Amino acid sequence: MERIDLLGVRIDKVDMQTALGLIEGYMESGMPHLVVTADASAVVIAQKDEEFRNIVNNADMVTPDSTGIIAASRWYHNPLIEKVSGVDLAVQLAKLGAEKGYSIFLLGAAPGIADEAAEKLKERFPGLSIAGTHHGFFQDDEQIVELIANSGARMLFVAMGIPKQEKWIAKHLDRLGVNVAMGVGGTLDVLSGRVKRAPEWMRKHGLEWAHRLACNPRKISKVATLPKFLWLVLLDKVFKRS
Repeated sequence: MERIDLLGVRIDKVDMQTALGLIEGYMESGMPHLVVTADASAVVIAQKDEEFRNIVNNADMVTPDSTGIIAASRWYHNPLIEKVSGVDLAVQLAKLGAEKGYSIFLLGAAPGIADEAAEKLKERFPGLSIAGTHHGFFQDDEQIVELIANSGARMLFVAMGIPKQEKWIAKHLDRLGVNVAMGVGGTLDVLSGRVKRAPEWMRKHGLEWAHRLACNPRKISKVATLPKFLWLVLLDKVFKRS
């Protein structure tokens, strides 16, 4: 894959169809793979969190998951193809799972949300197998690892927020028994129907962050990383930081 280096963080030049094709190859390989969907907040966090940065840079695929990432790539004259968000990729993987017989385990979010998301996905994609669900408020990692490994799941979506979800996956990936694991942030809240996505026109024009903030003002800390990200990019371009 072609890729770019954005403030020391690797982002792959993939569109949705390319990402799906690669993931289908991962599924058929029989080996475990980590997929990261990187938004502006991930790049900002990676500036000070070396462990997280190394996990991202060594993942099997890193998709561009924000308008800010796409815009920055253009400023560097090395444009990415399109935004491949965690929500959209999770939906497409559920569709692929229904078609190919790949079962999915949903882990994370508040109690009850993963169950609701599972039901919505099964309604939307008849034939989809949900191998199991569990909320994100647990203390015993080993119990959850065993639960997933014994479920027979082929794919795992982890909704714990950046960077916790990626660190959790990286730590346990070899023992989970899945072929693909992906951190999905607030995706389960959206899939459950408890959180509404921004209208299509807002997503098209890069305004999903404004809708997210209007619906949940507590997201201000995450939304605030976007101007910080843009400032870091500006500094990098001006001073050519190595």
